[in-house]
Amino acid sequence: MTTQSSHLVFSGIAPHPPIMVPEVGRESIDIVRDSVAAMAELTERLIASGAESVILISPHAPLEIDSFVAYEGPNVYGDFGKFRAPETSVVAPVDEELLGAISRSAAADGYHVSLLPDTDVDHGTAVPLYFLLRNGWHGNVVALGYSFLSNEDHLRFGQCIKRAVDEVGRPVGFIASGDLSHRLAPHAPAGFNPNAHLFDETVVAALRDNDPQAIVEIDYDLRKLAGECGYRSMLVAIGAGDGLPARCDVMNYEAPFGVGYLVAQLINQRDEASGEELPRLARAAVETFIRTFQVIQPPSEISGLLSLRAPCFVSLKTLDGELRGCIGTIEPARQTLAEEIIANAISAAMSDPRFSPVTEAELPALRYSVDVLMPAELTVLEELDPKIFGVIVEDENSARRGLLLPDIPGVESAEQQVEIAARKAGIPSGTPVKLWRFKVDRFREAGPS
Repeated sequence: MTTQSSHLVFSGIAPHPPIMVPEVGRESIDIVRDSVAAMAELTERLIASGAESVILISPHAPLEIDSFVAYEGPNVYGDFGKFRAPETSVVAPVDEELLGAISRSAAADGYHVSLLPDTDVDHGTAVPLYFLLRNGWHGNVVALGYSFLSNEDHLRFGQCIKRAVDEVGRPVGFIASGDLSHRLAPHAPAGFNPNAHLFDETVVAALRDNDPQAIVEIDYDLRKLAGECGYRSMLVAIGAGDGLPARCDVMNYEAPFGVGYLVAQLINQRDEASGEELPRLARAAVETFIRTFQVIQPPSEISGLLSLRAPCFVSLKTLDGELRGCIGTIEPARQTLAEEIIANAISAAMSDPRFSPVTEAELPALRYSVDVLMPAELTVLEELDPKIFGVIVEDENSARRGLLLPDIPGVESAEQQVEIAARKAGIPSGTPVKLWRFKVDRFREAGPS
């Protein structure tokens, strides 16, 4: 399969049981806490991908025999009144330009997209949308439903969606809403089948093997005995990702009520850059500046992660692993990550106040790493883990702010991590502080880290 670039920057799979919504699940929410946490992580990745609009496809939208469906807008709205929480609702504007492009692209392949004038969406759309909005994503949506057409037609419809996304030319994410088997336990809503677990295991194994094609090839009889409701949503998502590098990741799978709930990533162009591309750019920026006093320009054609706006830290180390400079940004200061890396790399080499400027003689003995920061969230000390999360410490007046990256050698506890970050900011010990935590994507050159 030929690898292409595309404005489809992210796709994933999300479950849709209303019980996951805290206002619905209430005392039962703790049973699905892992799925709830995974949806927060999926949203974080979607935000980091730069997606401005999201396409959702649900198995519970009104079904048409020979056409796909879409909620017309101008807004989509849904509440959870059928699930004892009428005060809880979701609303988002429809991306009418993208919807029109999908309809035209589908028509060019002989498919029809029927518009649903009723803007009240089904729960298969409302539940994933609830978690996207609750966890900080804001943008336009296109809410779709699939059809009774063949599996191959659903794959081809996904390809139509990808063409439409690229026609519009803006970064777009895709969420396939669906639950897996409904027959995993005697108390399951569709009854029990002792072999139903095989469907879920096949899907999960395919994703862990980074092989979504194995989902396409699942036997019809296995799907039927499982009583699933997410398969065709996944087919459309897989079709939409045709030609793009798979970046599958099972973020959570559980079946607490006899129904399989899967949160997973299929593609993420934030991860498209190779492990060497980002530090290679940092090295070029530093070596060019030290040798010629010139600031290099970003590559003329950039895509994927380098084309996004994102903050980053650039670190320089010696061959022995000793730090030689580290400078970064907590929020993006430039239009692309490529520009951010160039500026921060030069600053790390020349302006880190802890070190003298790097000399030309040192250049061959340096190694570079780039940490791309994911969005930070307010937290408390008990929720920090210095191996997984970086921390931002700020005094109560927001006058001083310090940051420490995750997985720093010698930092073994959250208390130690916060103390170091506060000291870097000049915040006196014992001062009340606010804490944020964040994850990073770390890209390293070969050699000591």
